[in-house]
Amino acid sequence: MYLPKHFEETRTEVMHTLLRTHPLGLLVTLSGGELQANSIPFMLDAQRGPHGTLVAHVARANPLWREAALTPVLAVFQGPQAYVSPSGYASKAEHGKVVPTWNYVMVQARGRLRAIEDPQELHALVSRLTDTHERTRAAPWAVSDAPADYIAATLRGIVGIEIPIESLAGKWKVSQNRSAADREGVARMLDQEPGGAAMAAQVRNPGAASA
Repeated sequence: MYLPKHFEETRTEVMHTLLRTHPLGLLVTLSGGELQANSIPFMLDAQRGPHGTLVAHVARANPLWREAALTPVLAVFQGPQAYVSPSGYASKAEHGKVVPTWNYVMVQARGRLRAIEDPQELHALVSRLTDTHERTRAAPWAVSDAPADYIAATLRGIVGIEIPIESLAGKWKVSQNRSAADREGVARMLDQEPGGAAMAAQVRNPGAASA
């Protein structure tokens, strides 16, 4: 991706935070000479590998786990994003030489996909995935809540996948190329817009945990 230095994020912990808070990744693979894209909710296992490992599962009927096995793949994670009107810039009143733009936060993870078919390993994988997404709920659901034979039949219809991350690239395009006065003007404007608070926080503090 196009990545000017002033928008580049290199802190692994910041990129990992985005992967955890925005786990729905767009997995891009190459199959039969054509690019394929699948939206997949991932879990990040930060302790496995120098950049962590992405873990998920797909339907057994989805050919990506066969066609992309052990080949380079790209997972794209999108964080807060917002249209930025020039009316928020302090410099608009000074010289008027301003135009609209779009702010966004993105992490791209690259690696090679491994398929997981072993029933015990797959059971452990979906249990961890479920616990990760259920743990903040008042009454968390667990895989063990469902009948064992039902879970066994369900597992036969899916395949686990994991991607040891070989490289991470983060892009935080959050008005860093503007003056401090312009950035604060943008943040105040976004604070007043529906859904704008997360981006306002990024403009004030790129890489903030709210991403």
